[in-house]
Amino acid sequence: MKTFYTFFNFLPGRPVRVAAVVLSMVGLVLLSGCGVYSASSGRVDDSLKMVAVQYLENLTAEPNLGVDLTDDIIYALQIDNTLKVVEEADADSIISGKVVRYTLREVATTSELTVNEYQVQIAVVLTFSIRATGEKTFDKKRFTGIGNYVLNDSEGTSEDTARDEAVEEIVRDILAQVVEDW
Repeated sequence: MKTFYTFFNFLPGRPVRVAAVVLSMVGLVLLSGCGVYSASSGRVDDSLKMVAVQYLENLTAEPNLGVDLTDDIIYALQIDNTLKVVEEADADSIISGKVVRYTLREVATTSELTVNEYQVQIAVVLTFSIRATGEKTFDKKRFTGIGNYVLNDSEGTSEDTARDEAVEEIVRDILAQVVEDW
């Protein structure tokens, strides 16, 4: 307690009481921000409880991109836990689509005009449909993601890390469209 008192000794009057009030107020402000959020996202249609995710067709030359993206979408839905991922026969809704683009774009060059930074650009086109009615919540909606990497980067960025970054952006946007009340 002596250290605490010494630390707030510059305050006039009763430093311990003032410090306690200040710390309590800071704590209340920090905790009040947490009350707005929940562990699970809201859903546009409460009748949807289960979703099937079809493996995305890969129209790019990048091997396994469709499988990797599908697995990441499934994992994100499982972590979010708003919709349960099931087989298509048991699903209320279905996510289907294609990976339509994987591009490496030059972003920066050195003074010698050699490229030293690239950007990975990935695009998918998805449909989210209600199985019982065939109604499409969204149809052939395009989701894109980007990630940059520097050649010979001391921090270890690579085409793989840029690809992962682009995939994360796409998955985050898909999750927002499928399960959040926006």
